[in-house]
Amino acid sequence: MQDLRLLIVDDDSKFRRYISRGLEDSGIACRTAEEPDEARRLLGQAGPFDLILLDVMMPGRTGWEFLGELREAGIETPVIFLTARQAVEERIKGLRLGADDYIIKPFEFNELLARIEAVVRRRQALPTLELADLRLDLASRTVERGGVRVDMSPQEFDLLRALVESRGKVLSRAQLLKSVWNIDFDPKTNVVQVQIARLRRKIDCFDPPLIQTIIGKGYRIAVPDSQST
Repeated sequence: MQDLRLLIVDDDSKFRRYISRGLEDSGIACRTAEEPDEARRLLGQAGPFDLILLDVMMPGRTGWEFLGELREAGIETPVIFLTARQAVEERIKGLRLGADDYIIKPFEFNELLARIEAVVRRRQALPTLELADLRLDLASRTVERGGVRVDMSPQEFDLLRALVESRGKVLSRAQLLKSVWNIDFDPKTNVVQVQIARLRRKIDCFDPPLIQTIIGKGYRIAVPDSQST
């Protein structure tokens, strides 16, 4: 894991020193921040970083809120939450916001190294999906259409990815709820329709429109004849 650059965001100064020293002894360069505003400055001034280790409970605002801000701003640096909060619901919340992993404190240092390696390797191995003039870089979680960068929220990206990976097959509302939100019951909300509408405003402002509604069945993305096989 040589040449990696990590940002550690945690309000516990002893914990920051312990983790940064251990990582640097393993050949990983580190910068540290005690709260989200300082972390955001470092991302702008000292970035890019290969990964962020992020605490949940910090002064000012939570790690969840900070991660949401990063993803909304189009910053797709991999994130691992390091926290003493053990509730399953909280872990799910972090992952749905776009975190790559979630480690409960206290942990063995070798486990942290293994998790960092796994996240970096997983990100680097991800392919790029292309359909017509649409391009999804799964490693950086970025989208382009016609060579123009299109900013996406985490859920918008995951929804578009599900449609592109289906290669023109119709995906029902239930299938999208399961694959994008990991919900296998009817939540009695219109979250799918709302996110589809947002995708259309971002993707189908280009010609030709790609996202199609199949009445009574679901949604699909149009596949050019040359790519239909």
